[in-house]
Amino acid sequence: MGEAAVARAHRKLSDLLARETGQQLLANRHWRVEMALKPILRKHSIPDIDMLATILDGGGEPELLKECMESMVNNETCFFRDQANFALLTGPVMDSLRAARSSTKRLRIWSSACSTGQEPLSLAMSFLENADKWRGWSIHILATDISTSAMAKARKGQYSQFEIQRGLPVMLMLKYFDQVDGDWLAKPEVRKMVTFAQHNQLDSARHLGQFDLILCRNMLMYLCDNKRREVLEHLASALTNDGVLMLGAAETVIGQTEKFEASREFRGFYQRTSASGVSVSSPQRRAV
Repeated sequence: MGEAAVARAHRKLSDLLARETGQQLLANRHWRVEMALKPILRKHSIPDIDMLATILDGGGEPELLKECMESMVNNETCFFRDQANFALLTGPVMDSLRAARSSTKRLRIWSSACSTGQEPLSLAMSFLENADKWRGWSIHILATDISTSAMAKARKGQYSQFEIQRGLPVMLMLKYFDQVDGDWLAKPEVRKMVTFAQHNQLDSARHLGQFDLILCRNMLMYLCDNKRREVLEHLASALTNDGVLMLGAAETVIGQTEKFEASREFRGFYQRTSASGVSVSSPQRRAV
């Protein structure tokens, strides 16, 4: 296949990916996308990605389109990703939310674009490690992703040796996972803390309810500007007035939306702004 055909295929695939998921097909990901699509080409006896892009562009193969989009989206994740920020989350940020919700003892958390589930399971293990502190609390963790295959893996909670050793301390692995046929399976007490559901971040999140904490990490960076703003609008509608938004270490809301502003207390975290532009207060911190 010539260079012109490759360029044409990448352009079509990029347009389709942006339309369906909001993600951009960056030049440095072209080789990874082609590798991911090779099994689909073989499965459907399609000679090359140029032909595949032409078929998809025609709009007559919705199941094939879905299969390809799931292969192309970035599913990079690991346990306790960005350890310094995650420690800030499970320490001071969570203490702040705990103080603010002390009257109801209820906490709703949304791990959005969670890929294969390592992030919400890391949260679950953090709560279990501090069980005395959270005794008597109702804690609900919802984890969503656009990919049905990623959600299937996340629900199962089973990971390879390579996946399990990425970010997960050995002591937590032995405490919260069982070895099964060479893989590692999260124990029931971990998995039951998380509810998994498929959700496209480009769709409204109002039906999911309100959350005290939303994690949307390392996903916005792959979106084009207008889709990034759209997703942030949906996240704002799902966050309580004094809730907290956590983005990836390299992400920000600055210049992206008027719905959020940087937290005055926690670096790398964000809070909603009111319609008048006056900041909504962060959860009040007090000794616990």
